[in-house]
Amino acid sequence: MESKDKQHKLDLRYLRMALIWAENSYCQRRKVGALVVKDKMIISDGYNGTPSGFPNICENSDNTTFPYVLHAEANAITKLARSSNNSDGSTLYVTASPCIECAKLIIQSGIKRVVYAEKYRLEDGIDLLRKAGIEVEYMNLKDETTEKDIQYTKENKQE
Repeated sequence: MESKDKQHKLDLRYLRMALIWAENSYCQRRKVGALVVKDKMIISDGYNGTPSGFPNICENSDNTTFPYVLHAEANAITKLARSSNNSDGSTLYVTASPCIECAKLIIQSGIKRVVYAEKYRLEDGIDLLRKAGIEVEYMNLKDETTEKDIQYTKENKQE
């Protein structure tokens, strides 16, 4: 029981870190962050945005996202492909539910567990992950707020 509680706390911390990482996104409609963690070490990170070399503009004047914008999960996984890190058996923490295209990348990358914070109306990505035997866990960060978090938020608002 203690081990499960410890893992829950770690999951919560990594998911919050992914939420902070999402702030790096230049996208206006939605900011999403992702971390890939293996053996309690962050081995990759990503946020939604344009490919390298493109202007950091994600939406057109009608606020429609450009089709070439990469999802946070795709950015984290492709960054891994260019590194010496191995994602086999790792956990992906992502602030939004993975879409079906990202789910395919997750499966192929060897990630064995996905923890996400925001549900999406389509669950085909989540369904595909489960069908592939990947453990999927939803954490509602709003329900996970602690007194320590409330105090921290109050202190930062006063600055």
